[in-house]
Amino acid sequence: MAVRKVVRMGHPVLRQAARPLEPDEIGGEPMRRLLADMIETLHDYGGIGLAAPQVGESVRLAIIEIPGGPTRYGDIPEMPLTAFVNPDIEVVDPETQGYWEGCLSVPGLRGFVERPQHVKVRYTNEHGARGELELTGFLATVFQHEFDHLDGKLYVDRLADPTLLSFEEEYLRYLAPREAPHVDL
Repeated sequence: MAVRKVVRMGHPVLRQAARPLEPDEIGGEPMRRLLADMIETLHDYGGIGLAAPQVGESVRLAIIEIPGGPTRYGDIPEMPLTAFVNPDIEVVDPETQGYWEGCLSVPGLRGFVERPQHVKVRYTNEHGARGELELTGFLATVFQHEFDHLDGKLYVDRLADPTLLSFEEEYLRYLAPREAPHVDL
């Protein structure tokens, strides 16, 4: 296991659609090493989600771990550390809500992004078993943010109003006291 460097906006891997992992790759030694490195990296950087392209690997693999309860994101449901291989996301209800998002690959900035708040996720886990989750609210936002990385998108691409992109210091000083909840993804 190793902590990898998180690549930042401008690195070409973040703008590529990641390739699906083949069935014979799932659970194999290279994927297990990548997954272990991603977990170490997520914990070291203090995020709640990480996609393989963020550590320079253009494959459809993401991990999410949310502590739950009262956090800096508000009172949210727990999501134990889970690996999502070749995930698909479907919008169940297009009604949106906005959050101030941050990203390990876009350090120092926050942007207000509105996303659908009810989605269904179908995925394979690291052992090859299929899974499905239906998510609402904050969790729906987290999953859309992370899975965007697998399609070569960053949250800054989803800003409806570019004036709602701010450096973190200015966000905390001028915007946070009067705006929507924020999330570091």
